Amino acid sequence: MGSATHRFGWYLALLQLLFTLCWTVYAIYLPGLAASAGLSSGAVIVLLMLDQAVFTICDFATGVAADKVTRVMGRLGPWVVAATVISCAAFLALPFVAFAGASVLLAVTAVWTITSSALRAPPLMLLGKYAAKPAIPYLSALAMLGYGIAGALAPYLAITLREVDPRLPFALASIVLVLTSLGMMSAEQRVAQTQVETPSGARPFGSFTTAAAVFALAMIVLALGYQVHFALESAPLFLRYATTKELPWLMPVFWIGFNISMFPAGIVTRRLGGYAVMGAAGLLGALAIAGAYLALNLESLVAAQFIAGAAWGAILVSAFTVAFAIGENGGEGRMSGLLFSALALATFARMAMVAIGLNAEPGLKAVLQWLPIVCWTAAGVAVLFLAMSGARRAMTKA
Repeated sequence: MGSATHRFGWYLALLQLLFTLCWTVYAIYLPGLAASAGLSSGAVIVLLMLDQAVFTICDFATGVAADKVTRVMGRLGPWVVAATVISCAAFLALPFVAFAGASVLLAVTAVWTITSSALRAPPLMLLGKYAAKPAIPYLSALAMLGYGIAGALAPYLAITLREVDPRLPFALASIVLVLTSLGMMSAEQRVAQTQVETPSGARPFGSFTTAAAVFALAMIVLALGYQVHFALESAPLFLRYATTKELPWLMPVFWIGFNISMFPAGIVTRRLGGYAVMGAAGLLGALAIAGAYLALNLESLVAAQFIAGAAWGAILVSAFTVAFAIGENGGEGRMSGLLFSALALATFARMAMVAIGLNAEPGLKAVLQWLPIVCWTAAGVAVLFLAMSGARRAMTKA
């Protein structure tokens, strides 16, 4: 693996870390910003759902645009940097314009959400475009490391920023993210020099294929299972054996497992293929979630959460490998955008459950407990079937 490609992986990890931390800061302060704009407390969840709806659409759209930009202009960096500057300017303005009223706050939020999609799929598509195939699982793990670290830090940020003026973290996050994005142009130029030649006869990725549709459906189901388990059920599970004050120290256990598993999962993915690891990790995660509900003490619950997080890390690493394989030779941005859109759609679905009160219905508690297990089991079995089918076809051709 070239040193330029390796450094680019670290660069993407930093970019994902900073972007996810920006979203965390936004979510922490949104109730206060909404109140300043004259919105009711019930409007906060609606705003968050609208953000995810925008991500669902724009992540795929920016992925498609990234493919076209690199095909026509040759370089993606300037386009991403320009979008990032606009995004950070809007993000920086949020705590300053909240007092101007709901319409202004909504407009600025929309600008931030739409333009920030440029920081999700487009930079990661460069891995699939320029990196050699054997290096993609490792580089995907490296890029997702920032996402995992941000997830682990989220509970501590909620405590640390509780009494801090929102203008300070918004300004700091915006400035750092802009400065980081400025390195996109030089980073892309360096990694482009390691580009692997496209095999003769390869055709650009065009229409939405059956493989892409099946992959998207599997990711939506897997991500919905993750959302329900971690965001809705993890805290109540821990509260069976711990106090509310201990939650910020226990919730990151999932993300510790996530971060630790990704690099070993990348090695296994390189050997066995993305579909096989996605399917196996889905089944392992389903067992871990079942173990969390059956845990008889805090220690066994922590272990189950650690394994569930490790499974989710393996799922994401292998999913990027599969996405880049499906979109090979011209559709890498489209497929990475499709992956991020699936994650956003699952987040939207989880927020919708909260908005309409499904998670608070006593009669639906059992359903929510089983839903992540069913989702990860069904998707795991389906993806493993695809892996075995692909292996059989390869043996037949041989």
